[in-house]
Amino acid sequence: MKWEDSIQNFKNYILLEKGLSDNTLEAYLHDVKRLWQYIKSISKTEIQPEFVTKSHLQNFVVFIAELGVSEATQARIISSVRAFYKFLFQTEVIKNNPAKLLETPRQTRKIPEVLTVEEVDRIINAVDLSRSDGYRNRAIIETLYSCGLRVSELISLKLTDIFAEQRFVKITGKGNKQRLVPISNKALEEINNYLEYTRKKNVIKEEYENILFLNRRGASLTRNMVFIIIKELAQKAEIGKKISPHTFRHTFATHLVEGGADLRAVQEMLGHSSITTTEIYTHINQEYLRDTILNFHPRGKYIDN
Repeated sequence: MKWEDSIQNFKNYILLEKGLSDNTLEAYLHDVKRLWQYIKSISKTEIQPEFVTKSHLQNFVVFIAELGVSEATQARIISSVRAFYKFLFQTEVIKNNPAKLLETPRQTRKIPEVLTVEEVDRIINAVDLSRSDGYRNRAIIETLYSCGLRVSELISLKLTDIFAEQRFVKITGKGNKQRLVPISNKALEEINNYLEYTRKKNVIKEEYENILFLNRRGASLTRNMVFIIIKELAQKAEIGKKISPHTFRHTFATHLVEGGADLRAVQEMLGHSSITTTEIYTHINQEYLRDTILNFHPRGKYIDN
């Protein structure tokens, strides 16, 4: 079977069976096409998917590693290739799966950048409310920090997803999985200000009437636009750290853990499928952990001796 047909069938399978998000689908297909390009580059006659061997795949893994691709991206590419060949095996296009034992590089866990409460306040206070987008941008920052949202979740947030009286928002995350996340009174206040002073004055395009955060043309914001907003505010607030929308998600989780929140509860609010992903936030503030042991462990008083 030709690569084009195999990839199209794989795409249909992901859409119908897996229910993955558009971003995940795009990543899977991009990664498999990257493998295809590599296979074409190493052979005069094109090797079709069913004739790719484990040796080909191992060499491909070495190839992407030598390109300087990060460990996380390498792991994602290998995961995509595994999923592709698992699909071919399950649909009996191939009799043996060459990707079954393909090894993923061991990733070094990186500690994410986190803001202090004072830095969050500085960024929020850097918003110029005299600008037409001021109330919207302030509501965006408060919502990111209050709810720990991914940027994709923020820009797809709907008016009907907000349950103000119950102080919850309904979030649609990766794989279209939904979860309820508490929202602070402060975030609700900023959202109400935005609705009152900005959004209701917008000329809103028909298909975006239920989207919460809109651009000046009455359509939904893009991921890149949110990045630009936050970068500009961080510069204005003179924050030296490298900041993105995801920084507020890390900050949300870290401040919860530091405040004594149960890790399982944080996992639920972040929408992590595995507690292992959430556990990184227990490694961020070493001073906090040290003070916790000194204050609460029965042997803590001996640690400083």
